[in-house]
Formats: sequence, structure tokens, C-alpha cells
Amino acid sequence: MKRFTRDHFPTTTFLFFTGKGGVGKTSVASSLSIALAAEGKKVLLISTDPASNLQDIFGQTLGNTPTIIEGTDNLYALNLDPEQAAATYKEQMVGPYRGKLPKVVIQNMEEQLSGACTVEIAAFNEFATLLTNEAYTKQFETIVFDTAPTGHTLRLLQLPSAWSTFLDENTTGTSCLGPLKGLESQREMYKEAVAQLTDPAQTTLMLVTRPEANPLKEAARASEELFEIGIKNQQLIINGYLQSTSDDPVEQAFHERQNQALEMIPENLKAFDYYYLPFLPYSLSSIERMEAWMTDKEIKSNSLSTNMLSTPELEEMISEYMNHKPKIIFTMGKGGVGKTTVASYIALRLAEEGMRVHLTTTDPAAHLNWTFGQDIVEGVTVSRIDPKNEIANYEAEVLSKASETMNEEGLAFVKENLASPCTEEIAVFRAFANLIETHQDEVIIIDTAPTGHTLLLLDATESYHKEISRSEGEVPVAVSNLLPRLRDKAYTSVAIVTLPEATPVYEATRLKADLARAGLQVDWWVVNQSFANLKLTSPTLIQKQEAEGKWLENIKNSSKNRFVTIPWIKEAPIGKEGLHALKGETIQ
Repeated sequence: MKRFTRDHFPTTTFLFFTGKGGVGKTSVASSLSIALAAEGKKVLLISTDPASNLQDIFGQTLGNTPTIIEGTDNLYALNLDPEQAAATYKEQMVGPYRGKLPKVVIQNMEEQLSGACTVEIAAFNEFATLLTNEAYTKQFETIVFDTAPTGHTLRLLQLPSAWSTFLDENTTGTSCLGPLKGLESQREMYKEAVAQLTDPAQTTLMLVTRPEANPLKEAARASEELFEIGIKNQQLIINGYLQSTSDDPVEQAFHERQNQALEMIPENLKAFDYYYLPFLPYSLSSIERMEAWMTDKEIKSNSLSTNMLSTPELEEMISEYMNHKPKIIFTMGKGGVGKTTVASYIALRLAEEGMRVHLTTTDPAAHLNWTFGQDIVEGVTVSRIDPKNEIANYEAEVLSKASETMNEEGLAFVKENLASPCTEEIAVFRAFANLIETHQDEVIIIDTAPTGHTLLLLDATESYHKEISRSEGEVPVAVSNLLPRLRDKAYTSVAIVTLPEATPVYEATRLKADLARAGLQVDWWVVNQSFANLKLTSPTLIQKQEAEGKWLENIKNSSKNRFVTIPWIKEAPIGKEGLHALKGETIQ
């Protein structure tokens, strides 16, 4: 695997960055933009990522028009606010129906437009405007987009049925992108934008990932999805590869774990050129440092301190669960932060304290004993909800009803709409609700929980069904019974799992706000894979330890000091012994 340098810089006009949250898209996009500008190219860097720290990286205020980056001659940036764009888009879609449709219909439409897909299409609307804006394409030699649209959004926009007349006749025909009839005026612009994206002479898709199993799998999935719809000019950047140079056992174990993940790199990613960027234990706090990182110049290290941080341990949360005895415990968070591991640990410890526990997951890789390995844990029953089966059942129900009133074009639209991430959440949540009905006498721990948007959407749909017949899946009685219980603090506890890094913390904060909209409070924040309390001699990892301080302080304030930490450990936490290591382990 080669180190990424200027010899590997793309030469197309448009660069789109995509990757799992927290892999470093913004850092890579910013550093590459600086390096391109240093070569004399006039570059425009655009971000619509809700978690973007573009302003922090450059230390200056950025708006929705190109602003010269101080300290450069050729780099301009603009930071579009996706939440504001989504709010504007939402009103454009719903506004024409106010006063014309019943209030409950408007409520349902508004909640449909509160999900991640709406933020994405609003962002794509901005992308498309910029992609097709000749003033920008003539002014800038390279235009860099931090965060690319997903294959689902692009496929849905390309479907001719999205513009078919059935939407005129079916005023309740909304999708995860809203009532697409409202996008009619942008149709040609979107078509031109998609043509630009799929032209390898104009666009390069930069897949950013980390040398870890889950981010590599996510990069492979995104790559395949976008490749299938014509975006074939792809390049893979593996961010954060650590070349071990010290005899610190923690550093050596960290390096070995990365190598093990890279040995299992998905086959479809091997078809593209892929390179690595070195692990940085600190923030890219200057233009000089970003350019050096991208072009392999020597980077000077910060001064080091060996002061260890004092952080609360995982058992504090377990102790409170023993005292308050909630009936349902959700572990929530973005993929790859360790929800499954935390859920398994809670189940193990509560069972050891004499409680009867049912643990359930939607992890496709989960086997019968799950993270318990071959160990039998007395007092714990385990189940796995298969998302594919649940989605298939849900889709069959929806399509069966839709086929009674819709033609082939309409059904094609509904099928693609069902590819939305929201569909999986709803389908799986229905299965959770049924499971909870049958395990009333146990503490139920649920890995991979629904967002506040999904809960509100189910609420809205339930009201909606009371008044209007709709071509959509029914809300089961089990869901209706469960929704009020989830808002009961004595019945339900929520633990958000995150990492002590910028993007995972920002995403966890947004999840907390999303849940609050639905009436759910977060009881605990669990900070996974922390270096804060480890004894280190590696200069690199000591800096990493120090860098965590800012995010731990942020989490401390956001959680009102209701957080616990899990140390980075050498081995994957499998079985009783492996899970108990989450309390803290000396790596030898």
C-alpha cells in the first residue's frame, strides 16, 4: 500500500468525498484542497456536512458564498448549512398543501421531511446548483465537495416515476425526499448534475475510510452502490494508518490491529487505486500542517505531556441500572462506535448481578452466542432480528397495498422509496415492538435503536391511519403500545455510544437532539476506545491521549457529567473475559 502524495492527486474538475462519519473526510478534503491551491490551481472547497468543522480547521467564519482562505492565494471555501437548506426545502415541499389538506396529513408530510434523506436532498439541491453554475465552473479549476450524495438519493432522482402524473392525483404520495412533484422545476438541473457526476473526465469520487473493519465495509458498500449508477472513477484513501516506531505495547497492538483489518479489505475496493495517509494524533491546526500531511513533508510534533486524565468508569452506569432497574435499555449511536459491545457488556453485568436479561441485535454478523463467544451466560437470552427479513416483510405489505391503486411507474417509485434508510428503521422497530411484547418479564437490551425521527414518523403515521386510507404498511398494535413506554423515564433508559473524536461527538449530539424531539431523554454517554487512562510511552499515542481531552470535556458538559469511558484494549472483547476487559486492561 502506497502513501498518498501529490503524484496521486486527481486531475478532474470535480472531487466528491464520501465515507462513514468520523473517518476524516473534511480533514482529507481540506488538506488536498490546500495542496492543490499551493500548486497554483484556483480551488473552491464546499461543505454541506452537518458535522463539518471547516470553520474550526481554517479559523475563520465561512458563509454560503466563496471566501478566500487566509494565508492562501488560490483557495476559497463556502460552508452551506444543510439544516437551514433542509428547512427551506421542507417548506417549499409542504407549503403548497397547507390549508388544502387535513392537518393530520400535513403533520405526516412534515415528519416524513424531518429525516436524514431530506437533509441529503437539500444538500444535493445545493450541489446541483453549484455543479451547473457556469460562474463557478469558469472561475475555479477544481471544485471539491466534502460529502457526496448516496446512491439511494441519486437513483430516486433518476426514476422517471418520480415525475409521473400519479403524484398529481395522489396528494399524499410523499417519499423520504418529500412530495417529489415539488421538485419538478429542478428536474433538468438535477439531470445535468447527475450527468456531471457520472462523467469520469469531470468527476473523481474520493472514498475515505480508516484501517478498521467496519469503515472498510462501509466504504465498500458505498463504492459498489455508486459504481452501479455510473460513478466509476473512484479512488480510495485509507486515513490514519500508524507506522509503529516505538516499543510501546499499546502502539504495537494498535498497529497490528490495523494490519489485520487491511488484510481483510473487501474485494471490490481492490479494483481501485488505494493509498494511505499517516495517523495523526492531533488536530490539523494550520495550513502548513495540512499541506505537509498531504504531500509527505516532515511534520513537527507538539510538545508532549504525560499527564493522565481522570475519567469515570463503565461500572458507574451498571451500578445505577441495578438501582433503578429500567425495563428497556437502548444502546444508540452511529455504526462502528461499539454499540453491540456495550449492549453485551450491560447484559453480562446485569445477569451477574442476578437480573434476567434479554439481549437483541440487528447485527447481520451476529451468531447464536453473539459477543459472548462460546461462553454460556446464565440469566441471558439472546435473539437476532434479521433486517433483511423484516424489510422484505414490510416491503411486501406496502407493495401489496400500493399495487391496488398504482401503475408500474408508480410501483417503481414506491420500490425505490423503500430503499431509504428510514424503511429499515421502521421495519426493524416493528419487530422490536413484537419482541418486547413477548419478553415482559426480562430487562430488554436493544442494540441499534430507532432515531427520534422514526419514532415521530410512526406516531404521525398512526394518527394518519385513523383518518386516511393510505398505501403504506399498517402500524401494529405492539408499536402503538410501545411508543408511550419509550417516553417513560422509569421504563426506558437510553445510552449513547460515541468515540472521543470530533465527528462522532457531533453526531452523538445531533442524535440526542433528535431523540429529544420525540420525547426521549439520554441517560448516559459511553465513550468507547479511549486512550485517556492508559499508561503510554509512545510519543504519538501520548499526543492522541492529550487530544481526547477537548472531546471528553465536551461530552462532560453535554451529558451534565453523566458519562463513562471504555479504554482502548488490545483484543476484541469476546466472551466473558474479553467483555470484563472493558473495565480496563494492562496491555503487555
